[in-house]
Amino acid sequence: MKIPSLLATMTSVMLAGGAFAADDAIRIGVPVGLSGANSVVAPSVVQSAELAVEEINAAGGVLGRPLELVIADDASGAAGAQKAFDSLVFQKEVDVLISMETSAARNAGLPIVSKGKVPYIYTSFYEGRSCNPYLFVDAWVPEQQVPPIVDYLKAEGAKKYFLIGSDYAFGRGMLEFARSYVESTGGEVVGEEYLPMDGTDWTAIISKLKASGAEAMITSTAGGAPNVTLTKQLRGAGVDLPYANLAVDEGTAKSMGADAAGILISASYVTGIDSAENKAFLDAMTAKFGDELRTPNDLSVPQYEAVYLYKAAVEKAGSTDAKAVLDVLDEVSFTGPRGSIQMSKQHHAPLTMYLGQVQEDGSVVVVETFKDVDPGEQCPKL
Repeated sequence: MKIPSLLATMTSVMLAGGAFAADDAIRIGVPVGLSGANSVVAPSVVQSAELAVEEINAAGGVLGRPLELVIADDASGAAGAQKAFDSLVFQKEVDVLISMETSAARNAGLPIVSKGKVPYIYTSFYEGRSCNPYLFVDAWVPEQQVPPIVDYLKAEGAKKYFLIGSDYAFGRGMLEFARSYVESTGGEVVGEEYLPMDGTDWTAIISKLKASGAEAMITSTAGGAPNVTLTKQLRGAGVDLPYANLAVDEGTAKSMGADAAGILISASYVTGIDSAENKAFLDAMTAKFGDELRTPNDLSVPQYEAVYLYKAAVEKAGSTDAKAVLDVLDEVSFTGPRGSIQMSKQHHAPLTMYLGQVQEDGSVVVVETFKDVDPGEQCPKL
C-alpha cells in the first residue's frame, strides 16, 4: 500500500458544498513508524486518520476550516522521532500531533513538544505514567490491560510464568507491571528475558523458556515485526504453553496466520464489537480503502477517535490556540468504534477492555468484557 507522504501538497480540500482554502487548514501532524518495528501496523493507523479527516471535512470541517494531515516517518525509534517531531513542530508548524508510536519515539519527541508548546494526543497503548502538560492518551495502560489476562491464566491453573519482552520502555514497563501483578495474585515468575527492539533471533530465550518449568508465558514486544518473529519461532520450536501477548494487535495477528492461533490478548478494540458506531466505521473503512484496507485494530482505532476528540476540543475552545485546546481536552468526549471515549482521568481515558483469543484465521473471539476500566493513578500532578 502506498502511504501519502504529505496531504499538505493539496491546494484545496474539495467538499460537496464548495472548497476550503489550503492556507486556512488546521494541520494535524502524524509522526508514525512507516519504517522499523511499527511498519507492520503503521499503514492501518494512517488509514484511520485519513478516514477521520475525510469525514470531518465532508461535514464542513472544524470552525469552518479544513483538517489537513502531515505525515512523517519516525522510523519507530528515538533518532527518527527527533527528526520527525522537529520537522512537524518547527518547520511544518502543525497545530496538533496525533500519533501511534513506540515508547522510545514518544519519549524522544516529548521535549520537542514541550519546546514547541503543541498539543500531543498519543494513540498507542503503552506502559503508563508518561506525564506532560501537552500530552493526552486515549489508549490503554497496564492497569487496564494486564489483570484480565493474568486472572484468566490463573483460573486455568497457571502458577509459574515466563516473561519475554523487547528491551525498551514499553517491553520492560509492561512486564514490570505483569510481574508485580502475577506475584500479588500468588503466582511465580520463573524467567524474564529481553531482546533489543530490532532483534530477530529468539532462539536462546526460547531455550531458557523450555527449560524453566513455566506453565504460561506472557510477552511484551514492540508492536509489529517482533511479534511476528517471536511467535513464528515459538511455534517452530514446538512451544505450546498458554501464551498471552500484551502487544499484539488484531491486524498483526491476521498477518501471522495460523501461528497466532490460541494467543490471548486484552484490548480496548476488536473488530467484532457489536455496535452501530463500529459497524458504521468498518463500513466506511471498507468503502474508502477496498482491497487496500488494513485490518482496523487496537493501535489504529484510537487514532481515528483522537482526530474527533481534537475536533471536539477545538470547537469547545472556539480556537486552535494550544492553551485553549489543552484546557478543554479532558472535558470533551467522542462516541466511536470503542464506545464513548473521554481523556478525563489525569490525561488518560477509562476504557472498556476485551479479553480475547486469536483464532486460526487471525480473528479474535471475545472471552470476557470489562466495562469502563479505570486507568488508575497515572499523572496525579497534572
